[in-house]
Amino acid sequence: MNVPVDIMAGRARLDGVWVFPLLGIVAGILAGLLGIGGGLVLVAALAWILPLHGIPKEAAMHAALASSLASIVLTATSSAYAHHRRGSVLWPTVKWMVPGLLLGGWLGSGLAVYLDDGVLRWIVAGYCFIAGAQMAFGGNGGRGAEGEVAPPRGPWMSAAGTVVGAVSAVVGIGGGSMTVPLLVWRGVQPVRAVGTSSACGVAIGVASALGYALHAPAGALPAHAVGYIYLPAAIGVAIASVLAAPYGTRLAHRIGGPALKRVFAVFMVVMGTGILASG
Repeated sequence: MNVPVDIMAGRARLDGVWVFPLLGIVAGILAGLLGIGGGLVLVAALAWILPLHGIPKEAAMHAALASSLASIVLTATSSAYAHHRRGSVLWPTVKWMVPGLLLGGWLGSGLAVYLDDGVLRWIVAGYCFIAGAQMAFGGNGGRGAEGEVAPPRGPWMSAAGTVVGAVSAVVGIGGGSMTVPLLVWRGVQPVRAVGTSSACGVAIGVASALGYALHAPAGALPAHAVGYIYLPAAIGVAIASVLAAPYGTRLAHRIGGPALKRVFAVFMVVMGTGILASG
């Protein structure tokens, strides 16, 4: 009887090894398609999966957020490079936003480590619903998305970056669900907003991941972790997502602006529901 049990245990461990790269493929495609680094789908999935890997349930949401943000660094980099090659990253806008994104990511992660798991779940889910509704029903500030507009820039973009970075750190995303609607509201074409958001996600991921690693209490996770970052999840997701992100970028350039906004809105509602269901 011991042999079948051992085989089943080995199969369970194998499934655990492969689940993170599979999540990375999904995250990478969403990163290129929606400019969000796949963060929300990762948070929802990891919050459910990580307790099966020995992560205490009371730390699962923090670990899901931290691991998602750590993986986003590579995911967003791959997505941003793919968009850059197609000329859809507004680098002047990125340069103005980066200082605020770094500051906000660091401060937001510092706050999140002190919040209860259940509180974090409601914050993330509520954020998904609000952002989805805004993208589905919000206007574009009276500016047409058909023509070219000057890249948004200036100190107010740095201030906006601080807010985007802080909120992103608390909900475990690359900021696309705020950056994309902001840029679309300013008249930027949706596909360029997605590309620019991907580049901004790199800064958010770096600052937030460092925050979750350094702000976490000693021994926050039992093993294979740096602070709240569970390394098997972060590394497995990141490697696979880098390979998958260009495919999402191709989809983004094939889908029209209005359709891309609808996809974005539906995705947000689904993820918010999934996060609450995993609690």
